[in-house]
Amino acid sequence: MKDILKNVATTENNPKWNNIIKRENELYTRGNDIRSDFERDYTRIIHSLAFRRMKHKTQVFFSPTNDHICTRIEHVILVESISDTIASYLGLNTKLTRAIAMAHDIGHSPFGHQGEKILSEISQKEIGKTFWHERNGMEMVDKIVILEDDKQNLQNLNLTYAVRDGIISHCGEIDENSLKPREEYIDLYDYNYPNQFKPYTWEGCVVKIADKIAYLGRDIQDAITLGILDEHLEELYELLNIDKNEKINNTIIINYLIYDLCENSNEIDGLKFSDKAFNFMNKLKEFNYKYIYMDERLKPSTDYFKLVINTIYDTLKRYYDERNHIKNIYPEIIDDFEKWLSMFWNKERKDIYQNKVIFNIDDKKELYQAVIYYISGMTDNFAMDMYNKIIKF
Repeated sequence: MKDILKNVATTENNPKWNNIIKRENELYTRGNDIRSDFERDYTRIIHSLAFRRMKHKTQVFFSPTNDHICTRIEHVILVESISDTIASYLGLNTKLTRAIAMAHDIGHSPFGHQGEKILSEISQKEIGKTFWHERNGMEMVDKIVILEDDKQNLQNLNLTYAVRDGIISHCGEIDENSLKPREEYIDLYDYNYPNQFKPYTWEGCVVKIADKIAYLGRDIQDAITLGILDEHLEELYELLNIDKNEKINNTIIINYLIYDLCENSNEIDGLKFSDKAFNFMNKLKEFNYKYIYMDERLKPSTDYFKLVINTIYDTLKRYYDERNHIKNIYPEIIDDFEKWLSMFWNKERKDIYQNKVIFNIDDKKELYQAVIYYISGMTDNFAMDMYNKIIKF
């Protein structure tokens, strides 16, 4: 039913409002800004370099020269579109869903989920921490991503609590057919693993579900384009319950799931699909895992990703023990790393850097953490280019 959740939307009348709009520090103002808190978050996100780099990061299929295969930024835009449609119909705050959606995958590493797994293996081994993109996304917007202010000084993004919460809470796996926001206002750094807590706002819940709707159908469409599902199309037609003469496309899946969610959600039951739609979504996920994500043709690229990321990490970590030596071997690579590091380290910095100091480069674990952050922000192409520079003479 239209506007069924209007009474619990994120507005000034919401009892959570003061917590929802909290920032670590007060944002600068010009005196003539017409944007809301969430609109300011939205523009701070889309003007950041980290956001732009998502256009060259793998979503599922490593296909850097194919313009018609989904990249990370296209997925983000799809999630924004889907969440906007749902939130608008249900009467929720679309300004908030837009900001969360645009930032939700900003913590993804190069090479998609395979790159994430590789970085997590490194992180667990080297600093005893699991790397996961939802947590990394929040840490990126809190600590790493910086933006010029009106005086050309560089500052942290300093987003609202609601957007930061939406980033770390967005894990798209939904095990139960009902999702309502949590009541507790928590320190978001208490998160220890994905999906540990529900989002704090209804809008965050919408983005969480929109994320799943967006990737299930689009991954199928890309797999068909690449010929990966040629042997399984009959099973897919049966699963989608459409005639074999019809063309399979993402629109069929998105429209069905959005409409069903909007018609079955309410304040008491939460965001909810019909049992039929929920079972369909789970079967679709099983199909994708069986025939797409586990396809043997993805393995060679995964082996390549391991080689690239581990080589880069092993090279840059030497900056701690062999600083002068490694600079002599790879002057261009280490110069770029030092320029990035200088924005966050405990050494003398330029006056324009008014963001947080987060690395003591004389501490081994902090330097290793810096390398992991640095790699996680790379595009596929940047990582491959760095690897090639390392191996060539």
